[in-house]
Amino acid sequence: MKTLIHILLLSITASTTLAAENINLDSLLKKLEQGNYKQSQQNKAREQAFINKRSQQDQLLQQSIEQRNAALQVSEQLETRYEENEAKLADLNSALTSRMGSLKELFGVLQQVAGDTQSKLESSLVSIQYPGRAEFLSNLAQQMGSSSKLASIEDIERVWFEMQREIIESGKVARFQTDVIPVEGPKQTREVVRVGTFNIVSDGSYLAYKPESDSVVTLPTQPSGRFTATAEDLQQAQGELVGFALDPTRGSILELLIQSATTEEQVHQGGIPGYIILALGLIALLIAIERFIALFIVEKKVKQQLKNNTINDNNPLGRILKVKEKYPHVAVDTLELKLSEAILKELPKITRSITFIKIISVVAPLLGLLGTVTGMINTFQMITLFGAGDPTIMAGGISQALVTTVLGLVVAIPTVLLYTWLNTRSKNIVHILQEQSAGIIAERAEQGA
Repeated sequence: MKTLIHILLLSITASTTLAAENINLDSLLKKLEQGNYKQSQQNKAREQAFINKRSQQDQLLQQSIEQRNAALQVSEQLETRYEENEAKLADLNSALTSRMGSLKELFGVLQQVAGDTQSKLESSLVSIQYPGRAEFLSNLAQQMGSSSKLASIEDIERVWFEMQREIIESGKVARFQTDVIPVEGPKQTREVVRVGTFNIVSDGSYLAYKPESDSVVTLPTQPSGRFTATAEDLQQAQGELVGFALDPTRGSILELLIQSATTEEQVHQGGIPGYIILALGLIALLIAIERFIALFIVEKKVKQQLKNNTINDNNPLGRILKVKEKYPHVAVDTLELKLSEAILKELPKITRSITFIKIISVVAPLLGLLGTVTGMINTFQMITLFGAGDPTIMAGGISQALVTTVLGLVVAIPTVLLYTWLNTRSKNIVHILQEQSAGIIAERAEQGA
């Protein structure tokens, strides 16, 4: 009974499910039919729109074809005209060549001359006084390189004129005003003196011309005073002949001169040994001056004492003569000893510090040799590190090393002369004292006899 009831319930549930499924499938079918209908309607609308625009597209295509045909026609016309112009141009070039004849060769030479002259005038000092020459020749050379333009008679005459003016001005000394850039400060307008095409000076200084910037500048380092003095004389001259240090290489020698070390720079190259040598030389000079003054005064007083019978103790001879009066009755031997003692007392005052000058004259070259050896050691150390490929390293090091030797000799030579001179003067004074002492002893000996 229970089983039968269960079977009946299952049958009812299955029937209900199948009925629901049938309803859903029907609605889905209807929806599909409606969607197909709408899509069909849209497709028909698109087809109709395309058909409507087809005539417009055909019209645009026709216009493009017409434009292409017109462009092809214009291209054919231009190509024909180009060929005709080419033929005419060839005929004109042929006619130009035949008419120019030898003038073509002349213009070629003119172009070459203009180019060569332009490079020379560009760096010439004359261009400072007459600007614009190089630009004219450069433009003329470019013009002559073009086949469409030819030089005129005026251009040819100006090329000849500029060459002639360069030749004439190279032998003149000219004065004119121009802008000068000093070492420090803004640009100034000065009077400059140009000596041909070789040198230009102003205010006692050598100037340099910079063609790349078209400017005149003062050299940062001037040559030695004997050269700048001639520059001052030249600028102050009023038509008379003056000496002038001319650089025939147009600046090359002058550049080497300003690169070479000055005396002050060479002294600094000596380093500490050089400074010591100079200090000793200065000390020797001061001592020599002091000794010269002292010996001059002493010698003058001794000579006055020789001429005067009155004994004065402000000089060595007077003090020695007083020994005679102090011991009027002593024996000759005792008097001789007393006089010798008095002379020995005067010797340190007369010969004081002269020996120190001699010592300096000996030590100075030894210090110079020491500086030289030290500099050579440093030079060889640099060669060990950097090699001997660059001779300037060796030359510069050896030059610095030899500076101390030069300084030592410069101090030693005059010091030896000063020592010899002062020693001779002191010996002359001592000789007078000994001579007078010997006279006193002889006089006392005669009195005792």
